[in-house]
Amino acid sequence: MRKYFSGVIILALLTMLVSACSGGNSGDSASSTDAPSDASQTSSGQPKDGGNLIIGVAADPVILNPNYAGDRVSLTIDQALYAPLFQVNNGKKTFYLADSLEASADNLTYTMKLKSGLTWHDGEKLTADDVVFTIDKILDEKQNSMLRGNFIIGGKPIKAVKVDDTTVEFKLPQVSPAFEATLVQVSPIPKHIFENEADIEKSPKNNTPVGSGPFKFKEYKTGEYVTLDRFDNYFGGKPHLDSVTYRIAKDANASNLALQNGEINMKYVDPQDAATIEATGNFEMKNYSEGRLSYLLFNEKSDTGLLAKKEVREALSYALNREELIQVAYTSPDYADPAKSFVTPDGLYHDNNVTTYDNDVNKAKELLQANGASGMKLRFIVSGGNKAQEAISLYVQQKLKEVGVNVEIQSMDASAFGDKFTDPNASDYEMSVGGYIMGFDPDAYSMLYTTGSDSNYNHYSNKEVDELFKQGAGEADTTKRGEIYKKLQETIASDAVIYPIAYTKTIVAVDKKYGGLDEAVLKPVVIFEDLSKLYLK
Repeated sequence: MRKYFSGVIILALLTMLVSACSGGNSGDSASSTDAPSDASQTSSGQPKDGGNLIIGVAADPVILNPNYAGDRVSLTIDQALYAPLFQVNNGKKTFYLADSLEASADNLTYTMKLKSGLTWHDGEKLTADDVVFTIDKILDEKQNSMLRGNFIIGGKPIKAVKVDDTTVEFKLPQVSPAFEATLVQVSPIPKHIFENEADIEKSPKNNTPVGSGPFKFKEYKTGEYVTLDRFDNYFGGKPHLDSVTYRIAKDANASNLALQNGEINMKYVDPQDAATIEATGNFEMKNYSEGRLSYLLFNEKSDTGLLAKKEVREALSYALNREELIQVAYTSPDYADPAKSFVTPDGLYHDNNVTTYDNDVNKAKELLQANGASGMKLRFIVSGGNKAQEAISLYVQQKLKEVGVNVEIQSMDASAFGDKFTDPNASDYEMSVGGYIMGFDPDAYSMLYTTGSDSNYNHYSNKEVDELFKQGAGEADTTKRGEIYKKLQETIASDAVIYPIAYTKTIVAVDKKYGGLDEAVLKPVVIFEDLSKLYLK
């Protein structure tokens, strides 16, 4: 699944992207089917065609290709550029490029039918060849797609086979309860664009992307904006808006002023700023759960070597108070629920009744002394302008000082923070603030906590955890599977791999002159699932 970090967002592979939200909750298992519906007249006003939407984003996109996008900005733009096969909301499939998905009696073969007449933005046909090509490139180790691990089951890859132009069979090496949650993250890329590219991630063709979503690429000016135009042949119907522009506004205060002045029509809002924005009376304030965990990351690969010791991580955790952290970072428990498990509440088998280390200053001092860590210095990296991260880092600095640990806060540009956070060899910091959205199936978390995984940013290693994730991925019995994941939650909590802070809620401000918000469906990370449904009243 996609994962996302705060600031960068974990990188997101998460569902990559299925999780809870108010307009739709993709955190449930799929059970029934439907297709996207056209927006109609609503109580909020009569839809009309035309007009533009300006969305404020906090950084430049890292890459406009869904096989590699992990940061919130790239994922948000990709959602408009590339259509998914299907999505899941409140246990109900919404089919986009796909028309149906059926499992065989033995659950080893899934047959997908695509809609007929699909086209890419450049007019070329979108067929089963593109879906098979996309899966093959995800699985190709040389292509380095962050999605690859989710398509390996029991050490063997899933196989995608073309039956005809609109039919693809997915053949599994063994039963995998998480397969549909894995497939929901896929947005096909065009074979005719990328088939001769030796390294798709580094291909210059990502700079002028050709997708199948409701809006097509027009222009990108680094540090300023990305503009997309309406795609008239979108399979879900011609979008109402003429264009969507993502305005890059790295300074939160400046972007809030731009929002209030009408220069931006939609953006995420920090809890600290929500009351001020709402008081203008000009915005719909949408608060919803993304199924997101906010946490402190301990870099076990730090060049000091101290955070590789479980007892030192325990000591740092004991020095903190979760409720205080929530108040400091999110202003109110209305925006965040206390977290102890690495699995979010929308996930299967979530169990928040696990071991936790906090609220014991004496124990913190005792452990630091016993492990030669008294008086140590820690480097804490944060994404500049991220108010929650900044507040958390200052709180941690103060609390650790009380137990004899000195914390140096290093603030950096959001893009630089993302690069640092995801560099597998970065050893020049000890702590950071992380956040991820992993979706409803707990198998997705394996990429974050198994030994040697490219997405294991803590550099944590525990053979028992590795084995439990393998068992959970292939266990068809729901009771036994639940026991496996509950044991995993307790083991990772006991190892103090991270310090879970909160399951947070997201606040989005949308100018009241826009309608179709319910039809567009609020979605984790990307704001809305289908921008074609938004319109000017």
